[in-house]
Amino acid sequence: MRNIEMLVPGAGQADIAGLVELDADELALYVAEPAHPWWRRRPCAHALAERVPERHVANLISRVCDPDDVAEVRIALLDLLAGRAELLPWLKHEDRQHERSYGMPEAILKTRGMLGDRSAARGLASLAASPWPRWRGVGEAGLDALVIRYGVEVVLADLGDKRPEDRAFHVRMRHRAGADVTDALADPDCGVAYLAQSLLSDPKRIRGYLDEALTVEAKLWSAYALHRLTGDADETRLIYDTLGRPRIEIAGLDDELRSAILHEYASGCERQSDPRWRIEALCTEPPIRPDQDEQLRRATAVLTEAGLAPMPPVSCGEHNQQGGGTYHVIEFGESELFISTLGRFATGADTDLTARQSLESAGFRWIDETTGAIRVTGLCVYYFGKREPVTIDTLLFYWQD
Repeated sequence: MRNIEMLVPGAGQADIAGLVELDADELALYVAEPAHPWWRRRPCAHALAERVPERHVANLISRVCDPDDVAEVRIALLDLLAGRAELLPWLKHEDRQHERSYGMPEAILKTRGMLGDRSAARGLASLAASPWPRWRGVGEAGLDALVIRYGVEVVLADLGDKRPEDRAFHVRMRHRAGADVTDALADPDCGVAYLAQSLLSDPKRIRGYLDEALTVEAKLWSAYALHRLTGDADETRLIYDTLGRPRIEIAGLDDELRSAILHEYASGCERQSDPRWRIEALCTEPPIRPDQDEQLRRATAVLTEAGLAPMPPVSCGEHNQQGGGTYHVIEFGESELFISTLGRFATGADTDLTARQSLESAGFRWIDETTGAIRVTGLCVYYFGKREPVTIDTLLFYWQD
């Protein structure tokens, strides 16, 4: 007969179906022993779903409460024991505010929601509005448990509507109930308006709302939702033209820079981005991207002619030994030059005057520190865990691991 070690031979290799066939006492004893590998204990906890032996509950709870145990196991046990009311005092204790293990604060909030703790609603609403799908799912699960227990009106009243994340929950609940949420396109928070447009499915209703909308932003969100549903570029451009082609003006961001950045990032920008960027990208022609091989050959040639002895160009991913992005790196001596894939843009240390002059003579545009430091407001881009506006140099010379 197969045992736990055979069914979980390595990390990420668990045979859950096989584990479910094992005796529940054996699984519970294994999970409760911290000396066993955490990557075996966690799937054993999953295999105990709906069959936890009562005599082992206390030991399993003690594992949850041990801050020195592995967070992945503690989180799995919280899911397993989410109906145990005796956990609630520990979950609500002020010491839980100091939990720092990855995923534990979120799992604690979710379990409080599962146990009917209405004081967790605000924290759960914040999680449910997270841009990270994992945390969004945790928050929604906790809120949904509160709704099932108390009813949606009670939870809505607990939250109010002052915070964007609370209004996002209102929109989600209204949509779930079959109500029209088109009016939420006028929400002052871009994240809430984005959520509303993502839930809409009736182009006729959206077109009717266009005449009612009181703000340019609401009309632009309407256009964005229509384009998502119909793909009618002519209709989108007509709305955009009727509104006077609104866009966010940024000092120092000229048309060449703007077009390169716009058409690289606006179509996939974060939900908090201003709708002006999204619609401008849909209604303007993208720039012609350079032939990267030719561009790199040209850059290498002029640097060689200047006596700088450049190394062969490498992608930013190869240079950083992971990830990828929008530039290549050319090294010479102790210096590095970045050549963007988005256009004729180059940058490096402003002290490398010979390199700069050589590249400019070959048609490249040098992005100096002043220009590179300009922040492109309203366009939120994911960058090392953050989702907010970043600078021109980050966008033209973007790398993400």
